[in-house]
Amino acid sequence: MNLLEKIKARFAGKAKPEHLRRGELGERAAKRHLQKLGLKFLAANFRSARGEIDLVFRDGDCLVFIEVKTRSSEGWSRPAAAVDARKQRLLSQTALDYLRLLKNPEVKIRFDIVEVLLADGDVREIRHLPNTFSLSKPYRYG
Repeated sequence: MNLLEKIKARFAGKAKPEHLRRGELGERAAKRHLQKLGLKFLAANFRSARGEIDLVFRDGDCLVFIEVKTRSSEGWSRPAAAVDARKQRLLSQTALDYLRLLKNPEVKIRFDIVEVLLADGDVREIRHLPNTFSLSKPYRYG
C-alpha cells in the first residue's frame, strides 16, 4: 500500500460498529433529556487513565456524574444492572480525577444512571435514575 492509499484509508474510515452508534445515540438523547429537566451540561465523555464518564452536569449546587446505558431490549435485565460494583468503583475513581482537574472544589456530588431504550433504532424511552450509588469505598468520607 503506497502513501496515498494509506492516507485515503485513514480518512475514509470504517463505519462505526452498531453498539458504538447506539451508545452515541443514547448519550445524545440523555443529554437533551437532562437539559430539559433543568440540569446544566458541563462535559461529555470525560476520560482519565482510570475510565470514562459519559456526561457531567450541574444540578443546582451539585456536580452530577452520569453513566448512560443504551439498550434495544430489556430481555435479561434493566440496563442499569450493568453498572456493577466494579463499574461503580471505576466511575468513582474517574470522578475524583475530574475533581482533581478542578482543584478539588468543595461541592456535593452524585452519580446518576440514564437508561435509554431503543426500538427500531429510535429512542423509545428514557429513564433518569438520580443518585443511583454513592462514591465507592475507600474514596468516600465517613
